[in-house]
Amino acid sequence: MTITVRDFRPADAKAVADLRRAAVPFLLATPQGIAWEVSTATAEQRLRLLVAERDGRIVGSVRAMLLHDSSVPGQTTASPQVHPDHRGRGVGHALLTSAEEHLSAAGATHLFAWAADEPGALAFAQRHGYRRTRQGRFLRLDLAAADLPPLPAALPPGVRLHTGADFEDDPHPLYEADAEATADEPGDVASDALTYEDWLRRTWEHPYADPDLSAVVTVDGEVAAFSLAATDGLGRYSSAMTGTRRAFRGRGLARLAKTASLHRARDAGCTEAFTGNDAGNAPMLAINHGFGYRPFAVEWRHVRELGRG
Repeated sequence: MTITVRDFRPADAKAVADLRRAAVPFLLATPQGIAWEVSTATAEQRLRLLVAERDGRIVGSVRAMLLHDSSVPGQTTASPQVHPDHRGRGVGHALLTSAEEHLSAAGATHLFAWAADEPGALAFAQRHGYRRTRQGRFLRLDLAAADLPPLPAALPPGVRLHTGADFEDDPHPLYEADAEATADEPGDVASDALTYEDWLRRTWEHPYADPDLSAVVTVDGEVAAFSLAATDGLGRYSSAMTGTRRAFRGRGLARLAKTASLHRARDAGCTEAFTGNDAGNAPMLAINHGFGYRPFAVEWRHVRELGRG
């Protein structure tokens, strides 16, 4: 059957959300979140959300955009997502070809894409000229049944626990902590040029963001560690980012923040939790395994230098 690739329309939001949940079940996806990501994209992102139709049904999508939060120009991303029932029929090829054309015209030099750690997906990436780089591990926690560690009965002097909602009047200290921690994460592309305005739009104001379930640790009034929560209203919780500022590392503060966030999530009715880590991020992987997270999926990041075949 003929495959048609076209730009996303607002009426596609539910179909794309359903597709993403089927293709990448460890990521949150709601119609509101999909529509919001498209409607709030900045000109610098050059975002295009493309969908693939077969017989009038959306069977695949790809989000192609510039990684403008990196100080290195020309870095881009596009990872085709195809419904499991429609793989191996040319949908991924059609989506990736359209994404590459768009990003090449936008000045891309490198295109990064994720592929599942399974033979078909890895072979697809290799056939299209992509080189494997880093492994990402996605973990799941049965939050309803998890034996979460208790919160300490008393905190050390000067240490306080807050919710993200406590910072709604001025979230800038959270942005500074998030930007510093994110810049130090292992990865192919450094996210070292994230502005406060972009962070507000993409993180703080995102429909998945849940300030009430997020946890922030301060030391003598300064933000030291945090665990940002994302939820989909369907019982699923995801760790948007957990980190510690450099001056406060090695004191267990990120673990404290995530412990508080997970307890709040369960109390709020969330039943399962997801998180993702670079395979080289041993400290965070150890923390998550300590909470009871277990392997759920593995993906490999790939890169292709555009213009070189």
